[in-house]
Amino acid sequence: MSFFKKLKEKITKQTETVSEKFKDGLTKTRDNFSGKVNDLVARYRKVDEEFFEELEEILIGADVGFETVMELIDELKMEVKRRNIQDPREVQAVISEKLVDIYEGAGDEESTLNLENEGLTVILFVGVNGVGKTTTIGKLAHKFKQEGKSVLLAAGDTFRAGAIDQLEVWGERVGVDVIKQAEGSDPAAVMYDAVRAAKSRGVDILLCDTAGRLQNKVNLMKELEKVKRVIEREVPGAPHEVLLVLDATTGQNALIQAKTFKEATNVSGIVLTKLDGTAKGGIVIAIRNELNIPVKFVGLGEKMDDLQEFDAEKYVYGLFADLVEEAE
Repeated sequence: MSFFKKLKEKITKQTETVSEKFKDGLTKTRDNFSGKVNDLVARYRKVDEEFFEELEEILIGADVGFETVMELIDELKMEVKRRNIQDPREVQAVISEKLVDIYEGAGDEESTLNLENEGLTVILFVGVNGVGKTTTIGKLAHKFKQEGKSVLLAAGDTFRAGAIDQLEVWGERVGVDVIKQAEGSDPAAVMYDAVRAAKSRGVDILLCDTAGRLQNKVNLMKELEKVKRVIEREVPGAPHEVLLVLDATTGQNALIQAKTFKEATNVSGIVLTKLDGTAKGGIVIAIRNELNIPVKFVGLGEKMDDLQEFDAEKYVYGLFADLVEEAE
């Protein structure tokens, strides 16, 4: 049975609305990437070195990342040889298969959130200004509330003008309280207040915003370490997740940010926002493969429920939806 056929069977058994969100959210990338792959396949009669060179360019153009592309091309060549594939059309299914393999083989970390079954779960959000950090916190607060969990927000980005107000707007929108102090306050002091409030109220999940200044990495590292120490002192084992929020539309720049934050703090997962706004959605694979950090959520639109848990197979379905649906 072909990979596309297996994927079609899997997808049809799952929640249709979620699969459709991946399909719709990856339209720009699919039109760019799959369109070029289709064109490549149509122009070649056989799978030769020139074919692979052009495919390499397409993958790099989709922001899959140079290292990952080299690895993927090598694996494709081996697989084509092993299966004795002559028809370029058959390579499309192998590309899809290998993208899933590369993503899932990059590490053992879970792509689902690490939530405490009992007691308080603390999730820390890091990332530069403008990537959609506050919006992500608001959307996740909504998601958790829909699941029946009690949520509290901590306004730890005390340096950016308007950051506290922005978080408060989201708090009102989703019906969640925000613990804050005055602008310019010590972020660690805000976290202390927030954790104490969350514990006294018996809250399930505390979502913590932080400042995103990258101008001085040493200061950023010190600040994040201090925040983490305060949280851990109050809740042993916390924060349970450190989620780095990245803007997918910035492409390779997002990869550079991820490397910087990985050095500064123990990032446990990535939230990739605005994936629907880029034609270079291959950055998902590059981040996973080159940094060994799982992508836990992706932003696939503006609506409250368009922040979706990441799934490698649904992602590949979004990239090759037309071919998957045609599979017999």
